[in-house]
Amino acid sequence: MGYSMLKNSAGKRKYTEYGLEASALKFIRDCCEDLRFDQEKAKREETGKKFLGSSMGAGQIPYNMQMDVDRLCLENALERFLNSGKKEDAFDVYFCYLEMFVGEYEKTRRMIELLSEFEANGSGLLMKHRDHYSHSVYVFALGLAIYQSNSIYRDTYKKKYNLTEEHQAACHYLRYWGLASLFHDIGYPFELPFEQVASYFEAHGEGRESQPFMAYHTLEPFTSIDEAVKDKLGELYGGKKFATTNELFAYALTEKLGEVYGCDEKQMLSYLEEKPTQPDKFNYFMDHAYFSATVLFKKLFEEMECELGTEYLDSLTAILMHNSLYKFCIANPNMDPERPGMHVWYKGKGNIPFQAKLHPLAYMLMLCDELQCWDRTAYGRNSKNELHPMGCAFDFSGNGIKADYLFDEKEISKINSFKDEYIDWLSRNKEGEKAPKLKAYSGMYIKSSSGISGFQEDIERIVDLTEIKLTVGTGITANIRNGRQNYLSSSNFMNLYNFAMVLNGRWNCVDAWRNARKAGQEEKFLTDKALLNSFGESFKALSLEYKLYNINQAKAFARYLNEIGCFYTDKAVDFELLDGFTKEELLKIGVLEHQRWLQEHTDMGWEYGTPDRAERELVRQHKDMIPGFDKNQEEVSEEQAKENYRRLDKEEQDKDMDPMECMLAMLKLFDGLRIYRLNL
Repeated sequence: MGYSMLKNSAGKRKYTEYGLEASALKFIRDCCEDLRFDQEKAKREETGKKFLGSSMGAGQIPYNMQMDVDRLCLENALERFLNSGKKEDAFDVYFCYLEMFVGEYEKTRRMIELLSEFEANGSGLLMKHRDHYSHSVYVFALGLAIYQSNSIYRDTYKKKYNLTEEHQAACHYLRYWGLASLFHDIGYPFELPFEQVASYFEAHGEGRESQPFMAYHTLEPFTSIDEAVKDKLGELYGGKKFATTNELFAYALTEKLGEVYGCDEKQMLSYLEEKPTQPDKFNYFMDHAYFSATVLFKKLFEEMECELGTEYLDSLTAILMHNSLYKFCIANPNMDPERPGMHVWYKGKGNIPFQAKLHPLAYMLMLCDELQCWDRTAYGRNSKNELHPMGCAFDFSGNGIKADYLFDEKEISKINSFKDEYIDWLSRNKEGEKAPKLKAYSGMYIKSSSGISGFQEDIERIVDLTEIKLTVGTGITANIRNGRQNYLSSSNFMNLYNFAMVLNGRWNCVDAWRNARKAGQEEKFLTDKALLNSFGESFKALSLEYKLYNINQAKAFARYLNEIGCFYTDKAVDFELLDGFTKEELLKIGVLEHQRWLQEHTDMGWEYGTPDRAERELVRQHKDMIPGFDKNQEEVSEEQAKENYRRLDKEEQDKDMDPMECMLAMLKLFDGLRIYRLNL
């Protein structure tokens, strides 16, 4: 099991059995064996005696070995994120998925980066808003963990897609669950402006019903389907023609849900056409899920011309349903007498919880989207004052889900005050007096007459959990973020891909870069279009493994600056501006960079060895690794890195120092940042 084409894959993970990390990582490592393997190419390699896989360059390793390396990249990226929860590490998971299953990241980067940029810069104007970028990667991990640990759901999924072989089913699930989970919130840039307008009035205590609101019009170019895609859809759906994505989604949803929920295709189409144009019909809320599904459809099938299949459309309709469409328009077959043409919402009498057999991907997305409410950065004005869980301890054993949401022990006084208020409210028992609340703690802590919390009740109204038992609890813990490495340096890192591209490309013209730096012409060097195009092409030619090495080198810069008492920012601050490093600082950075290089290579299964350069990628041995290093040791210490660094020749040492001076110029040019020294 695991990585059949890798002799020296990374050591075993040490996590709590049946926990989130262990289950999600075990899914990638053990359940997805032979992911993306191509046996036809393997046969061609045998007969032609020429490798078809890429590593640092083309043709260096077998094709299926490259596929195993890619999968290990994804496993390691997800592990890094689950350990840190940081947006920069969430980026790696998105990057891996897109490179492996969709196409080059460069073709899809805009829709991912926009979500991060909009949230960081625009959400502070809202009353309520929390992170959706890292949230989506947590949702992705949750779905992997539940699939891996829950035979009930696995059997349902396999039956739905007529899959019999376990590894085949797991690989199928990873592809389509990844699409649904990682991209379910990319439409938030459409919802945020709507909420900003609403928050302008809500800040003064005014309701939405009597105030101006935003709506979207002239959507025909946005929803129309081009002729080539119409023809492909016709082949999938027995010759049926769809002029717009609204028509396609209405048909697909009605086909799946009509019998159980009494969905009418005409009414469903009306919902979809009115959601962006008449939000007043939907309680004055804009549905980002509608835009997520529509944007993704246009990107995948019209811009990128990806293969169009029913599973892809299932991912899109899962995205479409995860927010308000299901809860307020589908979940309850009863019509609302106060809202003509609208169903009673999901909390009303007659609600039918969603069953996995109807649409396994939609079921999982709705479940995980509700469960994932921990470790989410609060952006909205009210959200910042609420008490949200820092973490969650999961136990997925016995085909169940036990979730204990963990709150910061430093907030114990706030929690105790709430409990005192709640007990006092219970003793008064005055009719009509609302119970005190401490969001989100009170929703998880207070139990109803049924013996479960309101938080759990809400989830059980949305999805059917009669077979998969859910148990929700709360706990107090020390600040689990204390172990994370957070630095003064701050940036949205919208140009992380560009940083990595230049860091890699400059190795092909080291002398030209050094001459430009001596002449003070770094900006001219970094804006040379011909040079940047060549950098882009050489970066695209790298395998996923080497692209990530460059990306993580760029991300590590904040840590290195922190170690030498410096930081970067886009704000004007009264500190000494840095325009270069001292020799001592470069030496410190060099050792830290070597430590990072050693750690990443160790995690990817590399070990010490002295093979010919032509054989290095195939045997995954490198002369700069630590001789005799125990690969089961989880981390390479700074002392080990320093000792190993001393034995390297100067040329190799310079490789760890030179890129950092390039970062100085790139931060200024690409992100408009400046680097300062702390006045200590």
